[in-house]
Amino acid sequence: MPVNIVVPTLSESVQEATVADWLKKEGDSVKAGDTVVVLETDKVSLEVIAEQDGVIASIAQPAGADVTAGQILGVIAESGAFEGAPAQPQTNHQPQPVNAAPAAPPVAASASEVAATPVAKRVAAAHEVDLAQIAPSGSKVTKADVQNFISGQPATPPASAAAPTPAPRPQTSIAPPAAPSVESNGSGRREERIRMSRRRQTIAARLIEAQSTAAMLTTFNEIDMQPVQAIRTRRKDSFKEKYGVSLGLSSFFVKATIGALKAFPRINAEIQGGEIVLKHYYDIGIAIGAAEGLVVPVLRDADRMSFAEIEKAIRDYAKQSEEGTLSIESLRGGTFTITNGGVFGSMMSTPILNPPQVGILGLHAIKDRPVVVKGEIVVRPMMYTALTYDHRIVDGREAVQFLVRVKELMEDPEALLIEA
Repeated sequence: MPVNIVVPTLSESVQEATVADWLKKEGDSVKAGDTVVVLETDKVSLEVIAEQDGVIASIAQPAGADVTAGQILGVIAESGAFEGAPAQPQTNHQPQPVNAAPAAPPVAASASEVAATPVAKRVAAAHEVDLAQIAPSGSKVTKADVQNFISGQPATPPASAAAPTPAPRPQTSIAPPAAPSVESNGSGRREERIRMSRRRQTIAARLIEAQSTAAMLTTFNEIDMQPVQAIRTRRKDSFKEKYGVSLGLSSFFVKATIGALKAFPRINAEIQGGEIVLKHYYDIGIAIGAAEGLVVPVLRDADRMSFAEIEKAIRDYAKQSEEGTLSIESLRGGTFTITNGGVFGSMMSTPILNPPQVGILGLHAIKDRPVVVKGEIVVRPMMYTALTYDHRIVDGREAVQFLVRVKELMEDPEALLIEA
């Protein structure tokens, strides 16, 4: 019997995906376990596999379409049952029809009547854009349509859902190929236009959303890293030999952050409507700059993890982000985020919140600087730190004291070990 190809369960922080590439076209044979379509979210790429042997009878959502969990992507029919034109799948559990007929001209419809994806509606609301003014590139207004409308660029119609998709390529490329560089205004100087990947567009939309929905403010402090560096120098060889991983700075900062969050619980909270939700668990997100864009995998219950477990988890996440194998589960949730621009040489920055979180700690490069210690000028390895927080529920006093507590714990490793 025919089997629907459906969008797998995403996560609470990922509401929508985009069909990036069909590796099979209508009429192609598939085996159970074959990857048939690749979905792209703002965080990871997802491979959707065939659940049975058969033939791709129909493709309901073409490349470029925005889809949600449980939505039908296509249908696999038994090989002997596939004759002629493929039947259209029936969407029983989804309120919206698949491949609905184009809506009336957008200017003539109200915003509530315009067919649009959930992400498109959120982006439009964040920018106070009337959806009725946006011409859809397909059967629905997508977030790309909204972003093109905001930037003044025309929408690019996707391929028709009824037309067969291209044959499988030797390798999957999520980002569309770059257009050839062209001369600008006949001056001889060259420019190159590259279409933003779906992931990059989504990241951009989320950053704009964060700036438009939270009252973000940043406070700074500096930390003398000599005590922690001294411990790492003394223990690095024995630590590596025992646990098989290097003793980095990340585990120290995760533990110091948790100690500060326990002292100032509003920074480990979120706003839900008119309520503040205080979270008495510590799922710490670690921002990683992957090739396809920033990802934030989560250390679940980080307060219960050892230094070695933290270092191993971060090492594995970094490897998975480069390989594109991060799971949705590893990116789900998160109560607070740490981002380290220092690995790229940043001296100072104002990190942007990772909604719905209300705090993010920014780390920076360690530089030897002259400082005054007990009345004497000495050279110490110093790091600037930054805390961006949502001023709607976190006051400046709490934010400053939070950073002071992180500083105290990092400069007194014995206290840090007691807190951990």
